[in-house]
Amino acid sequence: MHELVESWDSSIDGELNESNMRRKLQDRGYRVNRYVYPPGTYFPPHTHDVDKIDGVLAGRFRMTMQGQPVDLVAGDCLVVPRGEVHSAEVIGDEAVVSLDAVKI
Repeated sequence: MHELVESWDSSIDGELNESNMRRKLQDRGYRVNRYVYPPGTYFPPHTHDVDKIDGVLAGRFRMTMQGQPVDLVAGDCLVVPRGEVHSAEVIGDEAVVSLDAVKI
């Protein structure tokens, strides 16, 4: 699954901030929404009928896909193909600020 994780590269993408991550995702053909998930938030295993990318701007977001957990931190994005079963949870005491990108 780690090949589905993309980390921010400031030498290519510029400074890590919401505007730059949003632009990067939109340039790839995604519609982007911002969400804030408080500590303790958990999304049980589920699927989507669209291709998605979950990007993290702050906090730690543990996502499990293909039976493998991965902890996303600021600057990480996880590609979630349509129909892929996955779950997510906020780890630690800091809220997760996430950009949720849906392929259009």
